[in-house]
Amino acid sequence: MSATPPRPTVLVTGAATGIGRATARLFAERGARVFGTSRQARPADAGVEMLVLDVRSARSVRDCVDAVVTRCGQLDVLVNNAGASCEGFAEETSPAAAEAVFDTNFFGAVRVTHAVLPGMRARRRGRIVNVGSLAGWIGEPGEGFYAASKAALARYTEALRHEVWHLGISVSLVEPAAFRTEFLREPGDAAGTIADYDGPRESARRTLHESLRRGGDPRAVAELISAVVAARKPRGRYGVGRGSFWVPRARTLLPQRLFDDLLRRGYRLPR
Repeated sequence: MSATPPRPTVLVTGAATGIGRATARLFAERGARVFGTSRQARPADAGVEMLVLDVRSARSVRDCVDAVVTRCGQLDVLVNNAGASCEGFAEETSPAAAEAVFDTNFFGAVRVTHAVLPGMRARRRGRIVNVGSLAGWIGEPGEGFYAASKAALARYTEALRHEVWHLGISVSLVEPAAFRTEFLREPGDAAGTIADYDGPRESARRTLHESLRRGGDPRAVAELISAVVAARKPRGRYGVGRGSFWVPRARTLLPQRLFDDLLRRGYRLPR
């Protein structure tokens, strides 16, 4: 009689709501031992063990990963999903607010990845999925620093993928479009708004919020992440949701002037 394969151990950051919660629950449904994280202590959720983690803190990251390894002996899958946003035009957003977005969306993923890689290297296996955004393909008006942080995550993911491939570790990027989540788009930390931007800012804001209201079920993103982890040879980059097919192709194939015109029209900005 063949031995039953051990349950994989999965860590999903930012699992209190939205895409992270749907992903953690799906892995638990499919038999994995799943640890989700949030900044505040939370009870177990649908088979998901919840841990406190602030990805902005190196010590918090270390403590969280150590807790998983202590309980399970190893970590097989990491899903870097924790994210933050900062809504507002670039000049109206303070450098401190912009840094805070990068500290969570980019450096947060880097911190957690650095904490899990030694164990994965030692075993010569592991799966890492970074949750980016379709916004990483464009300079999204009204969320420029969010888009920039996701673009940085895409380049980091690509480089890391090539660096660890020979060690049996796969690294992939999943880029969702707009989905119905509780992801808050908080106003930028600025001394005040600038009148010159009043009209375009409101147009961009309405476009962003309408996209979220019309967005798909986060379960679709969770299903894709699960498929990436299960794939024998996962690709480096995946899109999911409305626009995930045509936006990257338009970005790379259309003349810049035409793409700019389409973007301004889509966000109802002066053309």
